[in-house]
Amino acid sequence: MTRYHLRYQVLPGRDPGPLADFCAAHGVEEVVLMTGAEELHAGHPAGDGEDLWFETVRAARDALSARGVQVSLNPWVTVGHADRGRVQDLGFAPLVSPAGETSTAAASLACPIWRDWLAAHYGRFAGLGFRVMWLEDDFRFHNHAPLTWGGGFEPGMLARFHRLAAEEPTREELVAAITAPGEPHPWRALLQRTWREAQLEVVTLVRRAVAGRARLGLMSSGLGVASAEGRSWGALFDLVEAHRPHFAPYGDAPGRRLAYSIAMLELQRPLRPAGVEVAPEVENWTHTEWSKSDTQTWSEMVAAHLSGADALLLDVFPFVTGDPGRYPRVGRMLTRSRPALDAAVTGALETFGVGVPWWEDTAARVHGDGTLGGLVADPLRAAEFLLPYGIPVRAGVAPVTALFGATAWAVPDPAELLRGGVLLDGAAAAILTERGYGELLGVSVTEVVARETTSPRPYAVERVRDGGALLSVNVQATVARLTAADDAEVWTDVLTPRGEHWGAGRVAHVNTLGGRVLTMAACAPELLGRCDDGRLLAQAAVRWLGGPPPVPGGPDSGLPGLPLVSGGPYLMPQYARVGDRWRLAVANGSADPAAPVVTGVPAGTGLRATLLEPLAEPREVTARRDGDRVLIDAEVPHRGYLILDWVGD
Repeated sequence: MTRYHLRYQVLPGRDPGPLADFCAAHGVEEVVLMTGAEELHAGHPAGDGEDLWFETVRAARDALSARGVQVSLNPWVTVGHADRGRVQDLGFAPLVSPAGETSTAAASLACPIWRDWLAAHYGRFAGLGFRVMWLEDDFRFHNHAPLTWGGGFEPGMLARFHRLAAEEPTREELVAAITAPGEPHPWRALLQRTWREAQLEVVTLVRRAVAGRARLGLMSSGLGVASAEGRSWGALFDLVEAHRPHFAPYGDAPGRRLAYSIAMLELQRPLRPAGVEVAPEVENWTHTEWSKSDTQTWSEMVAAHLSGADALLLDVFPFVTGDPGRYPRVGRMLTRSRPALDAAVTGALETFGVGVPWWEDTAARVHGDGTLGGLVADPLRAAEFLLPYGIPVRAGVAPVTALFGATAWAVPDPAELLRGGVLLDGAAAAILTERGYGELLGVSVTEVVARETTSPRPYAVERVRDGGALLSVNVQATVARLTAADDAEVWTDVLTPRGEHWGAGRVAHVNTLGGRVLTMAACAPELLGRCDDGRLLAQAAVRWLGGPPPVPGGPDSGLPGLPLVSGGPYLMPQYARVGDRWRLAVANGSADPAAPVVTGVPAGTGLRATLLEPLAEPREVTARRDGDRVLIDAEVPHRGYLILDWVGD
């Protein structure tokens, strides 16, 4: 059953009764109360300011509890989101950026005065009796505007680093060392350990402050930047019992952005041990009813349910409203959404697809570019290439794995990975070559060329050898110049504007370990222009990589049973085992309706097809087997979902 958790700021002096009425009318199970958020943020609350919010949330909790609504609490700040002209005056040591900029409002995680305040603040409010006390997403080192990158270079934090390193570099020397090109400097891992230990110490203090009175929850953002901070997910989830993963754009976005949301939910799922509650946050910024359409909100809620969410945490009211009765459209949206959401409730599931691997210490291994941002390797890139082409993904290494970009620095054992099927972009191929595994790829990476490089023969198009179709690489920021090995098969060639050969474009190779590798010259394939030929190439690559073992004793991919989707642009699948049934959920990220065609559906019985249309009742539609394909006698609208499920082995 759908569980709505409504994040809401009750204004001081306002009657919480209308909020309780709204919850009762629209089946809202829980309200997550905000304190001092955004426009009402006057700095870290203390003294009379803290007292005001304490009495405000106590009144709201009493009114809501009396109506059977559960209540949690989300203090707006821990470290502090962004200065925005504000100044804190509680004596906290401020954040300092790698460039030496000093925050006026955000506190250092090393500051003992701030630590005491945070533990006391959470402890005091926990005494009111909340189900969950949330650590807001400003509990991080990065992204504290207007600082460049963020903080973590305060004198107190540097002193902790100096003790750990038994050396005393200046801030400038430390930043230069940890971001330098080439093999990572040992100081990088030590600074990340410094940050990690400081963060875990603070979470431990807060947990002790709320223990026995409330569960502790954590909001999180991207995996790549968390790795740059040295975050340990396992250690954090030893201390917190609820997770609020970011996954949705803050405002209206094209439907194809569902690829980002689906991938974010999937890649964060394995981080959590069993028993940790997950309530993904359906974001809304600037917190008005015009920021995001009801259709988009609905589609993101469905995506969260399909990922196995326990509840949906919703930002659907302005933080300064004080009166939900002014926004009847919100209530209608929640009521109309519930039937489809109930049909998408999943619970425990096991996902299948092309593997998208991630290691939390990735940023400790990446070769730098002189900036903190250069340490951030984005694990979503491979998923954002595959999903819009109708190819399901799963977190981690799989029989067929897609490895893009700087994540290749973190692969613990590349030889073991290359025993299976591996899809590489040009950047990953260059990195694996530098790591000494070039002979297993079937290509030589002679150079990685930037778009701005002046040349009489610049790269321009990619031509498919089988049929001659042309695809553009004209706006790729970088392309790897590939030379295929004699025993490799070249699928495409990169050409200049005059049709001259520039290098191999996509190269397939069976290596001496029995693994299959397909390398693309493009260093950011997810940013290539989309087209039918691109989908054909991507799906053919996955099928080839998952083919039968090419040599005796080689690995069996199991991929003949992996469904792939066509029939329209941006038909994005999730493939999972849910209980005793297999389920393929296909979202339409295009503004045009489309009837999905699913190829490679395993044999089974009891095939059902359910169409989820935005804000409408679910309805069964006809699905027909045609060999290993399934054809649908209905079109899926923009941001709608087709749910296929069946009983199989």
